[in-house]
Amino acid sequence: MEPHQNTGDDRDPGLQPERTRLAWRRTTLAGTVVTVLAVKAALHNGPSATGIATAALCCALWLGFLTVAHRRIRVLAEGGEPKTLNPRHAGTATLFTVALAACAVALVL
Repeated sequence: MEPHQNTGDDRDPGLQPERTRLAWRRTTLAGTVVTVLAVKAALHNGPSATGIATAALCCALWLGFLTVAHRRIRVLAEGGEPKTLNPRHAGTATLFTVALAACAVALVL
């Protein structure tokens, strides 16, 4: 008995696009929590110019990531075989995530 060879023509994506869509949603939720906590930490000792600027930067980064994630979630929700994630969008999402994490670390220190 020969093992089944996948030629690519008979690819069944199964639940993989759904799992990926849910992963994007979880990441968006985690970013939302980080942003809310960062804004709370920035304004904890009363509003200051640095705190307000940092909170605004966190919100802008979160909105940027949310835009990229929403586009990807929409593509995955369309059904059928999903398009491959554009490397530019992947890089942008990574940049927003790392920058948001850096802002959060800066607020804690």
